[in-house]
Amino acid sequence: MLDVGIMATLHVRRVPEELHECVHALARAKRRSLSAQVIALLQRAVADETRQQQQAQVLDEIRRQRFAPPQGAPDAVDLLREDRAR
Repeated sequence: MLDVGIMATLHVRRVPEELHECVHALARAKRRSLSAQVIALLQRAVADETRQQQQAQVLDEIRRQRFAPPQGAPDAVDLLREDRAR
């Protein structure tokens, strides 16, 4: 969770009316102010985005390791030549 020691102000312009109504309805349903609901949605979105980025990094690392031969492994061409020479 984020530290709420210092509060900043965020102004958002040109919010589509339908989106504004949806967020306002969510705020009423959760018994929150519109500002509190927007903050909750932003926190969730940032957490989700951060998690997706971390997952993508892990997957990239797995892909790199999966296709890299282990250190000291013989070359595939050498193995084929050796097999054919038998």
